[in-house]
Amino acid sequence: MSTHTFTLNGEQVSVEVADDVRLLWVLRDLLGVTGPKYGCGINVCKACTSHINGKAFNPCATPVGALSESDEVTTIEGLADGDELHPMQQAWIDNDVAQCGYCQPGQIMAAVSLVRRCKEEGRKIDDAALDEIRNICRCGTYNRIREAIRAGADAM
Repeated sequence: MSTHTFTLNGEQVSVEVADDVRLLWVLRDLLGVTGPKYGCGINVCKACTSHINGKAFNPCATPVGALSESDEVTTIEGLADGDELHPMQQAWIDNDVAQCGYCQPGQIMAAVSLVRRCKEEGRKIDDAALDEIRNICRCGTYNRIREAIRAGADAM
């Protein structure tokens, strides 16, 4: 067992766990952060999508030993600014995206990362950009997801 220290949703945390334990289990089982969902465990469904240092990643495929003390992990729980929702979260509500809701935290985190990356690169949130999001939604609300991403991008 090793001690792993990193920043989670703005707070420094430390956990005592083996290096090869997937970060998803550290977040959910040890730290009680349940926004990132377990879907496949092999980096395919992306229900667990979170951010590391501002970029989307999947904690189901990331061993906690790969993190350094300077790494900042943000989950859906850390996206809002206090009681004020992030513009993408608000767009999700305004566009009535969720059905079962299971994949939505990962969808939102992937969308925020995509919009940030497109803005940095000077790209528009067009169909080609939206096609880069590979998160799976079993309910099939992809049209509403795409509409919400466009609305959220306009507000970001």
